[in-house]
Formats: sequence, structure tokens, C-alpha cells
Amino acid sequence: MSNQEVKSVPAVLVLEDGMVFHGRSFGKIGTTSGELCFNTGMTGYQEVFTDPSYFGQVLIMNNVHTGNYGVKPEDVESNTVKIKGLIGRNLEERYSRIQATDSLQNYLIEQGVVSIEDVDTRALVSHIREKGAMNCIISSENIDLEELKSQLKAVPSMDGLELASVVTTKEVYHLGDPNASIRIAVLDFGVKKNIVQCLADRGAYVRVHPAKTSFEDLQQFEPHGYFISNGPGDPSSMGYAVDTVKQILETRKPLFGICLGHQLLALANGISTFKMHHGHRGLNHPVKNLITGLCEITTQNHGFAVDANAIRNSDNTEITHINLNDDSIEGIRLKDRPAFSVQYHPEATPGPHDSRYLFDDFINLINNN
Repeated sequence: MSNQEVKSVPAVLVLEDGMVFHGRSFGKIGTTSGELCFNTGMTGYQEVFTDPSYFGQVLIMNNVHTGNYGVKPEDVESNTVKIKGLIGRNLEERYSRIQATDSLQNYLIEQGVVSIEDVDTRALVSHIREKGAMNCIISSENIDLEELKSQLKAVPSMDGLELASVVTTKEVYHLGDPNASIRIAVLDFGVKKNIVQCLADRGAYVRVHPAKTSFEDLQQFEPHGYFISNGPGDPSSMGYAVDTVKQILETRKPLFGICLGHQLLALANGISTFKMHHGHRGLNHPVKNLITGLCEITTQNHGFAVDANAIRNSDNTEITHINLNDDSIEGIRLKDRPAFSVQYHPEATPGPHDSRYLFDDFINLINNN
């Protein structure tokens, strides 16, 4: 089937609460399902699609045009597209960037991603903002609404779902200079490529480990610091990871966590997490650093968060960053250990680089320790 024929195939989007949107097929012809979420960024779609933290989710792109600058191999955060499906107003086959190697249409077909365009994404996002995150199903091969609703009932809730062990690396790998004076062990729960690169760029030799690597195996690398990565799913379902973080903290070596890693650090200190109403995903979220008093414009992608009241009742944890839109917790540090974390993404691919100082802070913490 040609690309034009694909785009002429009718497609349907059915939400868990019964709302239906009709549109046209884009990408692979088929059926897909998952939790709805939306990203407010106007650029960086390829990096977003390949972010492992999106695994299991059907993504709404708020920007009216997605795909207009094509795709190229370098613009990825993992080796494959991780979203389960894509929803857009205008998903573009034609592209203008001369460096691009292919169209978004061909890319999504190659990656097996079922998508739908010609959807009123403004109305859809407004609905999610009001009603909250929910599951959905997209189909371009079956537009029988009753049958799709029946299939949708079988889709598991993201609440309580453990997904990090699905997207993690299967084998240990390294980045950076083996003769570097700093060694950092990364626990990969869905780490983005540019996070590891940001550590290596600062002179560290980085070893990336599968999610369920034991503390004893981590120690064999003799790291000077530990990094706990981002990733998909519910952190409260990851008891194995919480136990490993507790063991790491007992070494009193520096620890830095991002996103899911931030939530796991909180859980390791008895601070609970919760599922957000509709999450934070975009490139322009304002965060205040309570230590410096400065504001950062940040990249975010999370559907779970740390309980603010639980932190305030903690003896050894303090809040370092807050979200200026809703006062949710964006950063913490421990008072009795060299450990800190942030909910947002300082590597910022895509997004502004306001927060990359956090990688410098981690390296300095290792050197001073």
C-alpha cells in the first residue's frame, strides 16, 4: 500500500470513557492501545518518540504539525520508537530539512507504530486535562466501535504496572574513557542516550547495567558514584529497585536520580509516590530551584510524582525544586547522604539546557566525596 493510500484509510480513536474521535490512518495499518498522554513541545518529536519513559503509552502531540522536518538516525534517545501509538492534528509526510533521511510516515511504518491524524487534538487534550489520564485504542483495520470498546477493557492500567525491566538494556555496556578518574554505575530503567552522554562528556567512565542488576554486581565496577535512571511504569511496583537503592545509600557514595530514579530515591527513604491526574510532558515547564532561588525552564515526562506531605514529614529529606505551575515536587536531596534527584530531565533532548548544571553538581559531589 502506498503512503497516499495509507493516509486515505479511515481510523478511529476510542477512549476508556467512551468518547470517540474519527480521523485518518498514518504510519502502520493496524490496532494499538495504551494510556493516553500528551506532550506540549513544538519540536523534538523523534527524541520524544524514542524516549523509553513513554513505553506503553499512546501519545498526543499538541503541536499542530508533526513530522515537518522529517527524521534522521542521530535524533534518537534509544534504538527504537517506544510509544505504542501516535495521535496528531497534522502528521506530515513531506519534510523540509535537507539533513533528514526519511519521512515520519516511512519511519513509523518501519517501526510498526499505528497512528491517527486529522484529530481535534485541542479538544482531546482539554478532555484529558479535565478527566485525567485514561486508556485508549486506535484502529485503522477495524472501525467496529463495540468490538474496539471490548478490546479496550482488557488493556491494563498504568497504575501498578512495572515496565522498567521490559525496556532496560539486556547487556552491560560502557561509555567514556576507561582510564578516567571517575567511574559511574548507571542502573538502567529506561535511560535516555543523552543522559549517559552527559556523564561521559564530563570525563566519567560510565557502565550501564540492566534494571535487575544486584548491588553486589554493581559494586564489582568499583564506582565512585551511582546514577538511577528515568523509565516507564509505576515506581511503587519496583520493590527490587527500591532495595538496591537502599543498599547504594548505605555506601555513602554520591547518588543522582532523574525522573523514575527520583521517585525510587524517595521510596527508598520511606516517601510515597502517587499517580498524577494527567502528568507533565513537554519542554517548557517552569521549575524553581529553592537553593539558588532561580527559575529553570525544563523538559519533563512523567505520570507519577513524589508526595509533598510525606517529604515534609521526613527527617532526612529536603525539597530542592518545585514546579511553578502546580507546586509539585521537582527535586530532593538527603541531609545525611550525598544523594539528590530531580523529577525533570536536565539532559533536555529535546528542550532548553537550563538544568544541565545538575550533571556538573553530580561530578563535583563525586570529586569532593
